[in-house]
Amino acid sequence: MLRKLLVVSGVLVLAALALAACGGQTATPTAEAPAATEAPTAAPLAVPFEAGFLASGHSDATAEAFVHWDAADPAVVPGACARCHASTGYIDFLTNGNAADVAAPAGAFTCETCHNDKAMALTSVTFPSGKVVETSEEGEARCMTCHQGRESKVSVDKQITDFAVADVDAVVAPMTDASGKEVKFGFRNVHYFAAGATLYGSQAQMGYEYDGKLYDPKFRHVAEVDTCVACHNQHTLEVRIETCKECHTNVTSTEDLKNVRMQGSLEDYNGNGDVTEGIAAELAGLQDTLYTAIQAYAKDVAGTGLVYDGAAYPYWFADADGDGAADQADGAGVAFSSWTARLLKAAYNYQVSVKDPGAFAHNGKYIIELVYDSIEDLSAKVSVDVAALRRDDAGHFAGNGMPFRDWDADGEVPAGCAKCHSAGGLPQFIHNSGTTYLTTTGSLLITGVVGQPPANGFMCTTCHDVAAGFPARYAVTSVPFPSGAKLTFSTEKDADGNLLPVDSNLCIECHQGRESTVSLDKYLGDKPADTVDAKISFRNVHYFAAGATLFGGDAKGAYQYTGQEYVGQNTEHPLNQCAQCHEVHELGVKVDACKACHTTVKSEQDLQTIRMSTTDYDGDGNATEGIYGEIDTLRTALYDAVKAYAKKAGTPIVYDPAAYPYFFVDKDEDGTGDVDDKGAAVRYNAWTPNLLRAAYNLQYSYKDPGAFTHNPKYVIQFLYDSLKSIGGSVAGMTRP
Repeated sequence: MLRKLLVVSGVLVLAALALAACGGQTATPTAEAPAATEAPTAAPLAVPFEAGFLASGHSDATAEAFVHWDAADPAVVPGACARCHASTGYIDFLTNGNAADVAAPAGAFTCETCHNDKAMALTSVTFPSGKVVETSEEGEARCMTCHQGRESKVSVDKQITDFAVADVDAVVAPMTDASGKEVKFGFRNVHYFAAGATLYGSQAQMGYEYDGKLYDPKFRHVAEVDTCVACHNQHTLEVRIETCKECHTNVTSTEDLKNVRMQGSLEDYNGNGDVTEGIAAELAGLQDTLYTAIQAYAKDVAGTGLVYDGAAYPYWFADADGDGAADQADGAGVAFSSWTARLLKAAYNYQVSVKDPGAFAHNGKYIIELVYDSIEDLSAKVSVDVAALRRDDAGHFAGNGMPFRDWDADGEVPAGCAKCHSAGGLPQFIHNSGTTYLTTTGSLLITGVVGQPPANGFMCTTCHDVAAGFPARYAVTSVPFPSGAKLTFSTEKDADGNLLPVDSNLCIECHQGRESTVSLDKYLGDKPADTVDAKISFRNVHYFAAGATLFGGDAKGAYQYTGQEYVGQNTEHPLNQCAQCHEVHELGVKVDACKACHTTVKSEQDLQTIRMSTTDYDGDGNATEGIYGEIDTLRTALYDAVKAYAKKAGTPIVYDPAAYPYFFVDKDEDGTGDVDDKGAAVRYNAWTPNLLRAAYNLQYSYKDPGAFTHNPKYVIQFLYDSLKSIGGSVAGMTRP
């Protein structure tokens, strides 16, 4: 590359001299030519970033990564390895899709390895799992072409399938392949520094992802620092510590990064009681637990003890005598060979977690999920305290949950959901003064926000307005609800008479549900109250509509029956705003704040025992049970009435709050939804308007699990009215 630049430079200099000789007026001849002078020597052309690159691992021609094959016979770097362990192999791979063998010694990387037309145009990466990531982010594809590992869930499962494993806890015997060669069931090594695959999490599927579990996708850092080269100098490979310091003010060295922990990661993942230690320490604690479980399983289930040595291939060694050191044969460690399928999965994930030393920063949540799941799987056979561990983050940051993963296949969270189920939707909604309104059929439409990319949970910028000076929150003084009402916690005004923003208004932008009395009335129109209509389907309030509950009759989140009065915003309690009762990041209830008045409360569960009224609302004769108990009795009575009404209308019904669409046909009345000839549950299809309203309110009472504290009188009112509307008995009950 340097030679090419010098040649070009020389040509440009000659061209410039030629232009100078030919331009301007014709020179006047002189009697004597001037004395010849020696042409100045051109200074060597400096190659940008050359010194830093030459000092990096990518340029170290003596490193094992480049000399491993020098003594091989034949002395070649196989194409499968040359792709990343030889400069010409990398270029060949980009050009032809497969790298050819490269004669050893192949040498280290050069400028041309990454600075060529094919590399510069690279925008997609295919991972060992077969998953493809498209990225236009600066340099990412070039980095991840190599930093992706060599194995995945797919290859681990393939080995298990190829050996026809029927019992995951049985030691797998060798098999004979088509050529008659014996093949052993062995460890699968992910390879080294697979940072790109860690970063992209489930989008790359490098880890062994257990069936039925959801995993975090790409870890999204702040927008400006969200790529390989944004965090690492692409020439020296060093971490850009100065960039880290801009936000993480306690960081002065790379080692300090291990102490970083943000408000979106407040769970005690490793169960040691410390939620202030860095994520690296949390992960290390989980790794220790997994390693202990692996050793116990190997000894007690597989029948042979084992030890791990991350610096010696094949990493897992037999330890039959249990002395904590690898057994020896002919002066070498004896490779562990008593593999079961369950043990392979766990050992593979352990290796995944340790072979990317920056995993805690690249995508700590994904790695924590893998390690936790491996521990949990082993706990089926060995004793390990899984209950003390944590896998998932609080809801706002649980990127592995359906509220954030439901749109992965589509690649976009639609506008109607993006406000609350993406990282960027709410700021956009607020910035554009968005609002909500209903169509003539009662469908909810949201303006001010467009489709957003799927996120792995909220980011700091979801609620914090950087433009106003971090950590300032977005200033909100009025919140539109699905009923059309505009509500607010704001009560104080500035000198001009304008309401002042309240942080809790941010919470109710999302915690308000998606249906209301208004939407149900529009949807049902003037349909006869007790006539089955096949066109009617269930309308779901959505989840955690705490804001609508708090504002009660003002928000009309539950179905409010004509002719009845309903309490409005619950202001009876001195703590009546979201942030006064809940930790805004961890989301748990501030139990200590409750203890000040409710001296019997020791835990969140104890809140269900609180009661401030002597009225026996549910009519069970117990006026001392917590208000939760009063509501729960009414809820149970309503469900019984719903079932009785549905049966009388001709189609028995069953409710499952954990399975969409929640209400199912139950013709045999065994308490389980009927299934069709394909095994799918049969959704309930014999609704009347009255049945729908009552079922909607039943669902509402379950989908706000804190409704008994948010606005208990409102909840009792709509449960009582629902029960009465479908012929249920309210004898002995009292409506507030």
